[in-house]
Amino acid sequence: MKSVLITGASSGIGLQLARDYQCDGWQVIACGRDEARLSLELPGFNGEFRVFDTTDRNQTKTALQDLSHLDLVILNAGACEYIDDARHFDAEVFEHVVNTNLLGTANCLAALLPNMQSGSRIAIVSSSVTFLPLTRAEAYGASKAALDYLGRTLAVDLQKYAIGVSIVRPGFVDTPLTRRNDFPMPGRITTAEASLIIRAGLNRGKREINFPFLFILSMRLLSWLPQGLWHRIAVSMTRENA
Repeated sequence: MKSVLITGASSGIGLQLARDYQCDGWQVIACGRDEARLSLELPGFNGEFRVFDTTDRNQTKTALQDLSHLDLVILNAGACEYIDDARHFDAEVFEHVVNTNLLGTANCLAALLPNMQSGSRIAIVSSSVTFLPLTRAEAYGASKAALDYLGRTLAVDLQKYAIGVSIVRPGFVDTPLTRRNDFPMPGRITTAEASLIIRAGLNRGKREINFPFLFILSMRLLSWLPQGLWHRIAVSMTRENA
């Protein structure tokens, strides 16, 4: 039986992945900060819960360092908060988002990588926000852009150990996190659709999994505009939303 470890498994994409991998016959290790919430969201779960805060290095090491023979690790735990007023830059919000999205991922890697075997794979959940600088996304975008670089570098350095690395860049997915957004979310898809795309991509060993297609295509096309032109478009968007 293949095994998968998923962080951020108590809600959103992580929760859907835990459910779907279990239905697919995998041994699932579902990770979250709240055991009661994991139990509530995954009734009848026959896998294993690991309860810890990824931003706590010692807690993460204690929770994960005994694991070996994992076929797949999906590092999905994350946070999204916005910098609403750049003139009064909120360093606490920035720190929280970077600690959760970037350093939390690093803590998991430090605990898991020493025991990962040849043929296994790590999936790092980034975001399509990395294609373009978007208003209010200073903290979220910076943390996800760093994950992109981290994933690409790991793919190079782990090649000699035959450990694969995939970067997952979702667009808008209907989750408790995105439901808090106060702006239009074009191309939003369900967690079931996101899980299907992610699982199919990982099964094929894809290094980059970007979705949904039309939204990603539009983001890529916009990213190819001259930087000055996109800057003017982005600034005009902030004025329209003011």
